[in-house]
Amino acid sequence: MRQQTETHRQCPNPERTRSVMDASDIRRATLRIAHEILERNRGAADLAVIGIRTRGAPLGQRLAKAVSEIEGVAVPFGVLDIRSHRDDVRPEQTAEPQSDIPFDVSGKKVVLVDEVLYTGRTTRAAMDAICELGRPARIQLAVLVDRGHRELPIRADFVGKNLPTSRSEYVRVYLREVDGRDGVAIEGANDGGPAAQKPAG
Repeated sequence: MRQQTETHRQCPNPERTRSVMDASDIRRATLRIAHEILERNRGAADLAVIGIRTRGAPLGQRLAKAVSEIEGVAVPFGVLDIRSHRDDVRPEQTAEPQSDIPFDVSGKKVVLVDEVLYTGRTTRAAMDAICELGRPARIQLAVLVDRGHRELPIRADFVGKNLPTSRSEYVRVYLREVDGRDGVAIEGANDGGPAAQKPAG
């Protein structure tokens, strides 16, 4: 299972939970991002979508499908496992990567997809992994939620929702392919203060 990355650093408190996006919100955000991708890239020529495992993968697949339906052409899609490229996971903790990218990334305009952008470390690891596979023409980042608190100079090109949060909050994304339903919620930390850090992206 993928490390908890872009979502949080705190222990969540389910009693302090508020919903910020429902299934309809996610559907509209996905469709809007698909149109923005096509506008920014002037069509789907040489476009490819790569989702970061775990929840970035189904989200990326939805985006690739939406772009394909809008343009009437097939857009290549792949899944990227970045565990071996993270800077907060020891080698002995890393299982065999489970990436599935059935196309050459060289020359492609790659849209990298994840559910939440937080510190930027997941994105950095993903870009390193992609560049080991080839030389893309460009890499763009699409996220469902940008919650702020960047630790690296990374910015999303396409954002479903900008969601200001405190570091003591937990952003939880639910996708039907993984969780059986769609939604985004913010949960407060148990004590509202610093907690033991988990790998964060």
